[in-house]
Amino acid sequence: MTPQPIPTAASDATAPLASQQAHDALFALADPGKAKFLAGFFKTGVGQYGEGDQFFGIAVPAVRQLARQHRSLPLAECTSLLASPYNEERLLALLILVGWYQKGDLDIRDKVCQLYLDHRSRVNNWNLVDSSAPYILGPHVLTGDRSVLYALAQSPVLWDRRIAVLATFALIRAHAFADTLKLTEMLLTDGHDLMHKACGWMLRELGKRDAEVLEKFLRRHQRVMPRTMLRYAIERFSPDQRAALLAGTFR
Repeated sequence: MTPQPIPTAASDATAPLASQQAHDALFALADPGKAKFLAGFFKTGVGQYGEGDQFFGIAVPAVRQLARQHRSLPLAECTSLLASPYNEERLLALLILVGWYQKGDLDIRDKVCQLYLDHRSRVNNWNLVDSSAPYILGPHVLTGDRSVLYALAQSPVLWDRRIAVLATFALIRAHAFADTLKLTEMLLTDGHDLMHKACGWMLRELGKRDAEVLEKFLRRHQRVMPRTMLRYAIERFSPDQRAALLAGTFR
């Protein structure tokens, strides 16, 4: 589908909404050929995980550049961008929100995190989750209540569960590993490959910081972990260790 400009909602045609300006900047970079490729890459077909998602066809570095240019976009305008059917537009909104969170005071951070949770239905592809959850929700629960992670991990919505796991990246960076391990244990029987990859990735990151903790977890669960999760978790292990883990004989 060829991207179309979204009409401005501003009453004065000479002073469009800030979100409209951001949309127009994205639209100017649209590449229909790349959009078609991205639609396939992000599995937007009927019955696939990204069903219905639409793309302008813009590389991530260009979206990041636009996020820097629009970093002062008000939170309400970010909400408008999150309503877009276009993945890159939602990504732009999330990158701006990350900037607000990282530079904001406690009040701003509270507002950004609540906005993020309230509109998380628009964080509905893996690139959107991975670009936001470790930088908004993760830091927010680092010194506070982490029950939201467990509630999200039990959601029937794939993206909620991935948000929960990816948020723990911020905890891992702070050498707080318990929640990553507990959530992964909860999700060992999750049926979706994207969750296997997410959990395995976080386990690998944990192992970079404390190999002993990871090895203890793997000894306990090596025989029941989904193969993709296990393979992601053990990428940095020696060939002999990987072979033993995949055989369920790691000691």
